[in-house]
Amino acid sequence: MSDDTIRLVTIGRILRRRWRLLAVLAALGALVGFGASLLFPPSYTTSTSVLLPGVWQDRELLTQAEIATSSVVVDRAAAALNWSGVDGTKLQSRVSASAADGNIIKISGTAETPERAQQLSDQVAHQFVSFAARIAGDSTAPEAAQPEALRQLVVQASRRITDLAAAADPGKSVESVQTRTELEKLRTTLQDAVKKLDQVDPAANKANMVVMGSAARPTGEAPPTRTQLIAAGALLSLVLAIVGHLTAARVSRRPRTGPEIASALGAELLGTVDVPGVRAARRPTGRGPRALASRLLGTDVRWDVPPPRASGDEAGRQLRYRRVCARIQEQLPSFRPLLVVVPDGDEPARRAAGLLAAEAVDGPEPRVVEVSAQRPLLPDRTDESGALVVLSPGGWTAAELAGLAEACADGGHELVGVLVAGPVRDRPGRSAGTAPDAPVPALAGGEVPALAGGEDPGRGAG
Repeated sequence: MSDDTIRLVTIGRILRRRWRLLAVLAALGALVGFGASLLFPPSYTTSTSVLLPGVWQDRELLTQAEIATSSVVVDRAAAALNWSGVDGTKLQSRVSASAADGNIIKISGTAETPERAQQLSDQVAHQFVSFAARIAGDSTAPEAAQPEALRQLVVQASRRITDLAAAADPGKSVESVQTRTELEKLRTTLQDAVKKLDQVDPAANKANMVVMGSAARPTGEAPPTRTQLIAAGALLSLVLAIVGHLTAARVSRRPRTGPEIASALGAELLGTVDVPGVRAARRPTGRGPRALASRLLGTDVRWDVPPPRASGDEAGRQLRYRRVCARIQEQLPSFRPLLVVVPDGDEPARRAAGLLAAEAVDGPEPRVVEVSAQRPLLPDRTDESGALVVLSPGGWTAAELAGLAEACADGGHELVGVLVAGPVRDRPGRSAGTAPDAPVPALAGGEVPALAGGEDPGRGAG
């Protein structure tokens, strides 16, 4: 796993083998999300729109949006709302404005109730329009006073022209007609100039901002809602759990191949055999609340061990066991029993030890002992010719394997080799004439229960 590419099948294996643990972690994440929703009260958001007549550039619209959320406008809105304990500084973070298409400024307000959110948006919009109109129509500004003064002068000139036309000679002389005609042309020219002045004056048009109705009362909470927080907590916990599994597998240094296991034990690899019809090895957890929780959550079964491959035929499996027995006899020609050491809870290794004992028909029956991998302890050597360690790959650390080798040396047993038992899947079309798996022999002398529990079986037990 440490050198393999992470694939979807790997994540699927985590979900299948650790679904109970993942479900518990997702539930805890959901509880954390629920707790977060209690710390952050629900909020509601609504918005209102302000129409800006005339021709506006994009930069001008952005400037107006900044003015709508400025401290001057927000402070005026806070004073008009007069909410207890809420001033302009607190409202500053609850108000936002953006420029939309069509010369529209969209003002949004967020509050703890729908009614307050509606009131906040409407009040900020009205204060913005009032403040913008005051800026555009301030008579103290010279830029705003000049167009108005010109209009007054044009009105006065038009009245003077009317008076002069009335005082002119009412006769039909050429001079009087020409005079009245020139006065009318002058008045028409002045009126056209006033119209053009209104068209080119930006303040005259841009000051007339319009609030496009009251803000709608929100019907749902603003994100993140309580449901979203709970779902996010559960999803985040699930993702972190999967990432944690993948990271742990990446940095794992568990021997997974036969040569790696033999190197960790400091022994010779005698072979690899197939064990059909068994599940992956379960790690022993002992007793107590921690062991019970490990069994309930399924953490006693390793997930990073690849699924067993399809089994071969019965004849091929028996041939492998016979070859292992032949290698053992070559190394131990003496006619004495062999001590077979199996880690506690390793069901494939236990089954392989039984099949090996069934094939060993030419010599004494091997003695199978099951010991704890965390605290291995073997009986002292009596008449055994040596010790053979049988285990499945990927379930034990290098330190645990070294501990098994030390236990063999401490008991005076020569470690003759290691046998790796790989679980395989039974073929569905197994023939009726195929011999079934040999039964697992009884563990040696009734002393194994004490060994599995880590207690001292007594020196010199045979």
